[in-house]
Parts: sequence; C-alpha cells; structure tokens
Amino acid sequence: MKYTNLGRTDTKVSRICLGTMTYGQQNTEAEAYAQLDYAAGRGVNFFDTAELYPIPPKPDTRGLTEKYIGTWLKDRHDRDKLVIATKIVGRMDGANWFRPDGAPPRHTKADIDFAVERSLKALQTDYIDLYQLHWPDRPREVFGFHSFRDFGIDDMIPFEDTLEALARHVDKGNIRHLGLSNESAWGTMRYLALSEQNGWPRMASIQNVYSMVSRRFDYDLAEIAMRENIGLLAYSPLAQGFLTGKYRNGARPEGARNTLFGRMERYEGGDAEKAIAACEDLAHDLGITPVQFALKFVDSRAFTTATIIGATTMEQLAENIDAFDLDWTEEMDKAAHKFHVKYRSPCP
Repeated sequence: MKYTNLGRTDTKVSRICLGTMTYGQQNTEAEAYAQLDYAAGRGVNFFDTAELYPIPPKPDTRGLTEKYIGTWLKDRHDRDKLVIATKIVGRMDGANWFRPDGAPPRHTKADIDFAVERSLKALQTDYIDLYQLHWPDRPREVFGFHSFRDFGIDDMIPFEDTLEALARHVDKGNIRHLGLSNESAWGTMRYLALSEQNGWPRMASIQNVYSMVSRRFDYDLAEIAMRENIGLLAYSPLAQGFLTGKYRNGARPEGARNTLFGRMERYEGGDAEKAIAACEDLAHDLGITPVQFALKFVDSRAFTTATIIGATTMEQLAENIDAFDLDWTEEMDKAAHKFHVKYRSPCP
C-alpha cells in the first residue's frame, strides 16, 4: 500500500480510501465489519462516510453507516493509525427529517455544531480526522449538470460564518482537518482565501467525482489542487459501476445499485453509453481489465491524493484493491488521453 500526505498536513493516508455509503442499505453490519477488516488488513487506513449515509437517503436509515463504523472502531486498538472522514450535508431544501427542529439543513453554526456532535457520538470517537462539507450551501446544481443555471447568488450562508464555526471545532479538538466535497473552483478559492486572511484552518482536500468519463476536474480544479496542495479524493472512479461493464447493453444485474435504486442519470444520457462501452473495449485492447484501467487511471493523476472505492461484496472489494498493484504505463496514458479527446467527459 502506498501513502501520501493529506494536503499540507502531516497526516498520512493510503492511496485507497474505502467508501462506505452502502452500509445500512445494501450491506449489513456484519458485512460492513468484514469489509472494514479486510481493507485495514490490506493497508487501507482511510475510511470515508457521511451523516447522510447510507444512500439513497431515507429518514429510517440515516446515520446507520456512521453507527456501523463506530461499533467497529470501538473494538479496535489502532484508532490513532486510522483516518476517519465524514461529512455534513449541504443545502437540502425539503429535508425536514434531517435536523431536530425540522428546518432544512444549512451550513450555519447551529447546524455544524449539531452535526459534528452527532457524528462524534455515532462514530464513538473523540475526534474526526477529516470533516467535509458534503456539497455547497448556496443554491446551484451540483450533481451531473452540463451547463450553468442562474439560481440567484444572494441566498447563501456566508463562507465566513461556516469556516469560523468549523475552526472552533478544530480548536476544541473535535476535528483535525477540514475538506470540501462537490465544490467548484470559485468556492474552493474563497475558502482558501478566507483561511489565509483570518488564520483559520485551510481545506486539506476536495472530494469530487472523477473517472475516465467524468473529468471536469481537469479543466480548472486540477490546477488549484496542484498549486494549493488541496488534493483530490476522487469518488465514483468506476462511474457507479458502469465502467466495470456490468450494465453494458442495458443489463441490470440482480442486487446492483442501478437495478435497485436507479438515480444514475449522470451515466445514462447523451454519449454516455457509447463512451462507457468504448472505455471497456479499450481496457481489453490494452490487455487489462476495465476495473484495473479505470481505477489505476485515477490513481495515476498527479493531483489525486486518494481514490475512493466502494463495494457490496468481498469479491468486488478484493478486485478493486488488487487493481492498484498495476503499473500505469505510457501506453495506457496515451490511450486514456486519446479516449478523452474523443469523448470529452460525457458524464459530468
């Protein structure tokens, strides 16, 4: 297992981060323990969750993922060697079940205070290694959009209020490091500027979608990641399973997320199907599996701090971790570039 620093911090994280959003929905508590134990045994020390999980979000399952990780952590004696990341939800209009007062979640001081304490309790830990803003508070499209829509720019919690509230929890020792998720270039630079101006903790990482078919990060955030040392934690590197080939030609395998829940519009519109099939064929032409090609591509990017993998079976988990043993070659890199020039990130 290879390790790297989380942003400008001295915290070392494995290049593989285990995502856990299926725990409590597709995976039982026992299955979650098995996955966590196996990953830790392979050298993974980085685990990502969220107060929202499992996905899809529902009032009766919310928080189960953190709870399962918490009971797993309680029985371990190496908490100081593990890096636990969680997230506070962003603006979520209509979600009257998420906060005790029935108000929609926002990035206010009150919401942050409540969410941090609830996550600490669920995770059964004294501190959270990486606390992330799951998506922005301001009104904007976040997941899977192709063009900007003007939702208005005034209705948002000031960045200063959010960052100051988070800084207080860092000062208290509740949080070690801060991170962003599903954030834009503008939002990222605003947070970094405010940290510098006010002496507040700076964002150490940004967790955004990134894969062979979702490469908007390359166009602006990649330079920020490199110059500001705010590394990418890449989620959905397998495009929610589409880059494994299991959904090819409209297939819907039993137990697969798209079969159970849908919610895969990002990977089903426009030229997505054609590009995904071409990516699978390209991997075979290179003499490797589609999983190896997709995961090692993300790992090979200079701005990637960790690639977030997820699985519902132990076989999938083992295959994902094994893929990182592949040596990324110049031939693979040229093939990936040629593919991108032709298909241009069809699944944003």
